Amino acid sequence: MKSATAYRTISEVSIDLNVPQHVLRFWETKFPQIRPLKRGGGRRYYRPEDVELLRRIQALLYEDRYTIKGVQRLLKEGRMSDPTPPLPEDVEDGSGMAEGREGGGDDGEEVDADHPNLSDPVRHEITMVLDELKSLQSVLSRLSEIGSKKS
Repeated sequence: MKSATAYRTISEVSIDLNVPQHVLRFWETKFPQIRPLKRGGGRRYYRPEDVELLRRIQALLYEDRYTIKGVQRLLKEGRMSDPTPPLPEDVEDGSGMAEGREGGGDDGEEVDADHPNLSDPVRHEITMVLDELKSLQSVLSRLSEIGSKKS
């Protein structure tokens, strides 16, 4: 077993937190406070403080039902360990969607995240994948704009 001060790879952190590696990489895009060292070939090495931050983010998202925006707000305000109840827009309402937030694509169509056969962890994973897809869509849109400016 590694010492408490040892750096950990993404696979070790993934196993330790029981979170897929792609989720850890996604959280890095949403929470700039997570800054693993990157070595040759892009291998990530997480410091003990990164692992603790990831553990707290995981608890806020999965146990306390905060949204990503809610956790971002806590980090920005420095209230990560504050037991103050979250604002309504920072907590999921049990359907996998934040209260008052509309789901769906650009066409205004709402996603049915309230399907009876979906468990809470599955709903949460779907919500996270949708957020990641929206982020990727934004990146692709910006790249498209840059490409059209060069032409």
